[in-house]
Amino acid sequence: MPQSLSAVYVHGVFSTKSRSPFLADEALRKDIHAYIAGVTKRLDCPALEVGGVADHVHLLVRLSRTITIADWMKETKRVSSSFVKETNVDFAWQAGYGAFSVSATDFDKIIHYIRSQDVHHRTVSFQDEFRQLLREHGMEWDEKYVWD
Repeated sequence: MPQSLSAVYVHGVFSTKSRSPFLADEALRKDIHAYIAGVTKRLDCPALEVGGVADHVHLLVRLSRTITIADWMKETKRVSSSFVKETNVDFAWQAGYGAFSVSATDFDKIIHYIRSQDVHHRTVSFQDEFRQLLREHGMEWDEKYVWD
């Protein structure tokens, strides 16, 4: 085959450091979500949806065939962190992240989930949400290494 093609979709999740509510201001949150979408697009990983609440972000992207998940996430967090630090010098993302595979048949479900974060987090903490994502994807984890 003369051309390389790829359709790998990833649901990425990461928190602010110590889950501090740095993104509580809705205008700032919308700006950072739009900025993250731009960063990930420049990495050739177009965002289908970006959203979240005061202490974490969810992204649904089509992963480029030329970048690893680790490099995509590292660069997205690095560049967006610099953007937020322009208005809040104490800002930081947590060191880690979650990356979960998504089937094309689940796009609508994941997009709705990301858009519904405000409602979802009225009753569910970020930690409980993340644990549930790990369980749903059959992952094992150690609590002492997940949170920072």
